Amino acid sequence: MMKSRITELLGIKYPVIQGAMAWLATAELAAAVSNGGGLGIIAAGNAPGAWVREQITKARTLTTKPFGVNVMMLSPYADEVIQIIIEEKIPVITTGAGNPGKYLPALKDAQIKVIPVVNSVSLAKRLEKSGVDAIVGEGMEAGGHVGTETTMVLIPQLADALEVPVIAAGGIADGRGMAAAMLLGAEGVQVGTRFVCAEECIVHDDYKKMVLKAVDRSTVLTGQSTGHPVRVIKNKLARRFLAAEAEGASPSELEALGAGGLAAAFRGDVEEGSVMAGQSAALVHRIEPAAAIIEDLITKCRELLGDC
Repeated sequence: MMKSRITELLGIKYPVIQGAMAWLATAELAAAVSNGGGLGIIAAGNAPGAWVREQITKARTLTTKPFGVNVMMLSPYADEVIQIIIEEKIPVITTGAGNPGKYLPALKDAQIKVIPVVNSVSLAKRLEKSGVDAIVGEGMEAGGHVGTETTMVLIPQLADALEVPVIAAGGIADGRGMAAAMLLGAEGVQVGTRFVCAEECIVHDDYKKMVLKAVDRSTVLTGQSTGHPVRVIKNKLARRFLAAEAEGASPSELEALGAGGLAAAFRGDVEEGSVMAGQSAALVHRIEPAAAIIEDLITKCRELLGDC
């Protein structure tokens, strides 16, 4: 067992948290990660509360281990989802795309651990003062919505600035990345892109194949002109989006262009759909069970750092 404040806080065997990938991180994947010794996460994304409750119910039929739910603060259903999490007594939530501060009193009263995902030291310090239990520091290497700092420089700054434990995210897909994150001051890691290629991830097989084919420069950042960049694997949609940005398209025009982006995840349209993935996609080489992914991470990390 690799012990840290994160494993103690969350009651898990290994300090590995599955990234919250909207529509990809469902009950099946969350349960498999939790059964493998990590912390599985159901990603609420922009889904309504009824869908989230269904996923929680399904996950409980697949695992008796702790799992969490990720809440996107900008979701129109955030209030509803938070209430369901409290009613269902979910032990931990991660949050993104905003400040969870207004929900903290109710969540703490329900004894739910709150772990926001951040990409700046200043926000992390504010959240620590408000009473969160840990922080996920996510570098711009990650897939999906990202910030401006890299994991390499963000994590040691967070470790120096905070008293709560830090979890590193962004660009971590193997035991070498995990070991590096621990040396930088993290007490756990969040892994997203590699879990896209878990057998239990319900995303379309063609989406997984895109990840497996990725090389070092396969991903690009779209939406930088809007202030909300998104990292995806380069395809026809991404090229068209980048061209429109270069020509000065407005945020509303870009939003319309990206509509229907989930076609990749559900229908396998990996040219006209959005294939969100991090730079670590180049390190993902096979489809395998989530438990095998976790064991591989831990085994290599132990070889480099020793059991801790």
